[in-house]
Amino acid sequence: MSDLFLTAYGGSILGPIAKVLGWIMDKIYVFLAGLGVENIALTILVFTILIYVCMFPITYKQQKFAVLTRKMQPEMKAIQDKYKGSRDQATMQKQQEETQALYDKYGISPTGSCVYMLIQMPILFALYRVFYNVPAYIGSVKNIFTELVNGIVATDGFATTMQTIYDDAGIRLQQTPEFASADPDAVSNFIVDVLYKLPASGWAEVTDKFPSLSSSIDSVVAKLEQINYLFILNISDTPLNLVKTGWAGKDFGLIIAALMIPLLSYLSQLATIKLMPTNTEGQSDQMAQQMKTMNLMMPLMSLFIGFTVPVGLVFYWIVGGVVRITQQYFLNKHFEKIDLESIIEKNKDKAAAKAEKRGIRQAQIYEAARMSTKSSSMADKANLVKNNEEALNAANELRAKANANSLAAKANLVKDFNEQNNK
Repeated sequence: MSDLFLTAYGGSILGPIAKVLGWIMDKIYVFLAGLGVENIALTILVFTILIYVCMFPITYKQQKFAVLTRKMQPEMKAIQDKYKGSRDQATMQKQQEETQALYDKYGISPTGSCVYMLIQMPILFALYRVFYNVPAYIGSVKNIFTELVNGIVATDGFATTMQTIYDDAGIRLQQTPEFASADPDAVSNFIVDVLYKLPASGWAEVTDKFPSLSSSIDSVVAKLEQINYLFILNISDTPLNLVKTGWAGKDFGLIIAALMIPLLSYLSQLATIKLMPTNTEGQSDQMAQQMKTMNLMMPLMSLFIGFTVPVGLVFYWIVGGVVRITQQYFLNKHFEKIDLESIIEKNKDKAAAKAEKRGIRQAQIYEAARMSTKSSSMADKANLVKNNEEALNAANELRAKANANSLAAKANLVKDFNEQNNK
């Protein structure tokens, strides 16, 4: 069974991103078509290179942070060892201040490496939507189906026929298609979505059900074979589904090609990690082991996930991996020659300015806290005086009202006697 998203994804975050990416891909597709080449896989290739070129400034900065972080590790470990086992607030505050001063010294941010991920992940998830339903985002591809869809809609009983074709093809949709819907645009979208995902047997059924449209059907099938395939792989289908299709039809060439796509993704991820410079100096054994495990698991995740997502998306990963390998090779050569000490020296003035600003802010906080404590103390004293005066007045009132034979009245007489003698 194949997954399918019916029309452009309507999510509030990924939806707009997917539409923008689809618009860019459509423009690239039109440009390549003007050169006489109409192929979505080639469009993905150009699109991927464009994305990574645009992101290169961020990539460079991330790599620079990584190099400086590795150089900083021994000093960071020294701070951690210095305050190891300390849990009181003052000591932890001191450790935090020294850690921040170290980051300032090297001119890096603890969250600097997250920026690349925050930009890359939404693009990746949005592309997942685009490659699963290319016609919904690339208008030039959707136009291929226009004549055929108009012919199908003009055929009596087309709704029942399309429902049968949909059921027989075993396509699993995010939303059940309503081919008899009153909205003509919705009906056309449903038909395009189903036709785009049909296997070869499904197209044979379309030809059988709509014999009068055989010319339009042959034209669409020929066009899809030209634009929607990476060699023999349908870019909108998953490698796992292609393996099943190849096994059912004894097409071992299709099986091998489908298996190669996730494998190439795994190898590209592995090569990228191998090229990444590593330095365990200053790292704890536990941290070094965690890094080693992550470097092992990330390519494996790419391998397994690569079987369940569209071929087009895995192809994007592969091309991206090749681009990253190329970038990493030249970046490694660049950072081998760069003078890190001069970069650190330039950061000293910036670090001093940041420390001064933090000192002013901290002094302001301490002063505010001190004034708050002082004001609170004065208020407490005022309340204490007020409470004492109220208690004294209450005692005098009770004493004045005391019974003449009571102990309180006798105590009053003794008090008055003492006051007279002390005058």
